[in-house]
Amino acid sequence: MQVEDEKEKQPESVVEEAETTSAPTPAPIAVEKHSRLEYSDLEYLKLSKWQRFLYHIARFFLGIPAWFKNAGIAIWHFLKKCGLGVWHEIKDIGLTFVHGDWKTKISYGVMGFGSLARGQILRGILFLSFEVIFIVYMVFWGGYWLSMLPSLGKLGPAEEYNEELDTYITVYHDNSFKILLYGILTLFFIVAFIYTWRLNIKQNKISEEILATGKKLKSGKQDLRSLVDDEFHKTLLALPVTGILVFTVMPILFMILVAFTNYSGATNNGYTNNLFSWVGWNNFNTLLNWKSGNTAYSAAFGEILGWTLMWAFFATFSNYFLGMLVAIMINKKGIHFKKVWRTILVLTIAIPQFISLLYVSRMFADNGIIIARLQQWHWVGDNFSFFGDKANPWVSRLMVILINIWIGIPYLMLIATGILMNIPEDLYESARIDGANVWQQYTKITLPYMLFVTGPYLLTSFIGNMNNFNVIYLLTGGGPTNGAVSAASGSVGYTDLLITWLYKITMGANSEYYMASVIGILVFVVSAVLSMIVYNFMPSNKHEEDYQ
Repeated sequence: MQVEDEKEKQPESVVEEAETTSAPTPAPIAVEKHSRLEYSDLEYLKLSKWQRFLYHIARFFLGIPAWFKNAGIAIWHFLKKCGLGVWHEIKDIGLTFVHGDWKTKISYGVMGFGSLARGQILRGILFLSFEVIFIVYMVFWGGYWLSMLPSLGKLGPAEEYNEELDTYITVYHDNSFKILLYGILTLFFIVAFIYTWRLNIKQNKISEEILATGKKLKSGKQDLRSLVDDEFHKTLLALPVTGILVFTVMPILFMILVAFTNYSGATNNGYTNNLFSWVGWNNFNTLLNWKSGNTAYSAAFGEILGWTLMWAFFATFSNYFLGMLVAIMINKKGIHFKKVWRTILVLTIAIPQFISLLYVSRMFADNGIIIARLQQWHWVGDNFSFFGDKANPWVSRLMVILINIWIGIPYLMLIATGILMNIPEDLYESARIDGANVWQQYTKITLPYMLFVTGPYLLTSFIGNMNNFNVIYLLTGGGPTNGAVSAASGSVGYTDLLITWLYKITMGANSEYYMASVIGILVFVVSAVLSMIVYNFMPSNKHEEDYQ
């Protein structure tokens, strides 16, 4: 009772402090930290190799929602920034018109008028000429292409009676291909005109501000001089940017739009047989929807995508590690004739890959020297085949991986040789003094350094192998034929990649360009997603400071 009375006499803060001291509870921060599978450096070092592996796997899958969340936030900020930018541009256009002089106001309708009225003849002529060209194009050609773009043509080829020949002849009218192509060009031209018109308004505003300070505007000679002096970067980039827009961006946009049409060479080529039209998302549903009536395309896409990813993985890392092993063996002290070995390997690179692959494909063909010799030794039967329709699919897949190793090792050997020569020898000397064996030196020094330097190359090599057309097409042609999905266009084979299947679809009897376009879009999506995920885990991106 006395003890309880003394406790009651104490202040409440003292009592709470004593209770807290006598019964400590785990810090909420630590609980939250471990619930997210996050360890400090000391805690991580205490984990076993198996626990570290599971830890990284768990962090990978738990991090996926965060990636999508961060991507959504980034997209939202980008759209918000674009919206604010457009609003500021519209606001600036309105204020410039309200506060501008009469020359600026007329320039809103007659581009270049303000520059001509203020003595900048060259700028004024350029702005005015562009407007005249735009108006003439839109009146005589652009308006027609835009009006036909929603329908991609109204009147296709038809049989009409010719009075002079006294017979019916085929008369061709609208051309869907041209309508889509020139429609896209017209949209690009409109965007260019809007940008130039906005530039014209900005130029009037700047000219007014310069004249208000009492300074003189640049003359035509000064403008030309600036194009090869302080503004030379704009002159230098003008042609490449135009080329990229016309020969890269526009074809990509055209290919994307083709995926939403029924454009094919056999039935709807847009001119000589039938017009093609917009079909919305039907092509994507055909390729991806397993619940639709025809699942041949869905099955073929799933089969080929799985093999494409498998092929890209083995083709990339088998070449990488074996090429690195060859480089280490050649660079090892005590190896004689190092230059000879390197020269022999480099010679395989000097021979065109086209010739090498065709030669190897003939060697392993059904009537080739390899099978003939194996049958002579009674190692294989008469029905054995490496690449033909009677071949085992996994034998064909294994063969293309092995042959790709023979092609890829020399190039990786050269890359690895250059990197290995730059690893400080002091690191290996210190490791040997500490008792590290050869395997420990490789896993703790050589491999981390190689992965750091060649990380971006590995990523690009993986994506490149996903689209490695030469090796597959020249060796097997995609064979042997996959009868389970033979209903899909393109004569699908077990070794076909998405890129070779795309080629077969476009070059086959039906020439289904719309389906090839859908596959091309999906290849880009898969490549982009894999690139973003792998890039976030590359040592060159996460631990750059460790190698500086």
